[in-house]
Amino acid sequence: MAKFDCDWCGKCCASFGEFIKIERQLTERDYYCRYGITNEIFSVHVQPEFVDEIGEEFTESDPKGTGAARKGCIFTRKNPLGKGLACAIYPTRPSICREFKCYRMLIHDQLSGEPRGKVIGINELRTHDEILAAIWKEKIAHLPHPFNGHHGPAEPAHASGAPAGHGHDNHIHAHINDIGHGDDEEWVSSVISILAANGYHGDPVE
Repeated sequence: MAKFDCDWCGKCCASFGEFIKIERQLTERDYYCRYGITNEIFSVHVQPEFVDEIGEEFTESDPKGTGAARKGCIFTRKNPLGKGLACAIYPTRPSICREFKCYRMLIHDQLSGEPRGKVIGINELRTHDEILAAIWKEKIAHLPHPFNGHHGPAEPAHASGAPAGHGHDNHIHAHINDIGHGDDEEWVSSVISILAANGYHGDPVE
């Protein structure tokens, strides 16, 4: 299985991160927080480089929630070491963040080993490979999936880098509602077999 590699895009932080709210400040670096969907309470410890800006934003926030709502998670910050976004509480982030993976399978060419696409969400392909996209549309997209009943039809395959839709995608909804991918092993196995029969290697992410 492939190992998940975060690219620091911050999409997950902007989506289910909006449900993470600070309940109370304990010390300069410690906060009690609540995850609004599951009502989970957890404590976090802010990394030193983000202490001042987190503290200032929390102090200036409206405790009655009547001001403009902040988009995303309050602990999401510009990455001081390079591109993308960083998590100010990464070592103490909650379980919803620890378990999230924004793609669930990598697809490579069997012969060259070159990357050809990623499977994200419940059943969505992102690729620039037109042959792979056609195979996915004709042979895989309509395979029965155990989560389709919860989330509606799967999104169609599309090129990577295409504009994302508004709101939460199916994969983020699955995590928000505490639905894992553990019971879709039959679907994963079928996808890998179809890909292999057409010259591709599907590698699920652990």
